[in-house]
Amino acid sequence: MNLFILPADDSKDMEKISQELSLKKFKVAQTDNNFILMHKRRYGNVLIHAICLIIALFYVWPVLIINVVYFTYSYLWASPNVLITIEKVDAEGNPLEFSNEDEILKKATAIL
Repeated sequence: MNLFILPADDSKDMEKISQELSLKKFKVAQTDNNFILMHKRRYGNVLIHAICLIIALFYVWPVLIINVVYFTYSYLWASPNVLITIEKVDAEGNPLEFSNEDEILKKATAIL
């Protein structure tokens, strides 16, 4: 799972960013005074699933295993998580590396 961190100035800004991501089908996983954690589940490309299923049904059944591996990869490891926070440093005092919304949306809609 990829964790992207978005900066916010205050709690109103966190809510605004959260609403924008909710429109892009992100769901709130956890919320607190200092952060909002959101995620979007990816299930893979429907066209790739359909092609794999057709090949598995008519030609070679092991392609079905490839389809299950692709779904598992998309669901478990390629689904992006977004942390919207007002904090600028981590627990050890190191500055956080922030992402931008375009990068997050690109990862959320990627095929692989």
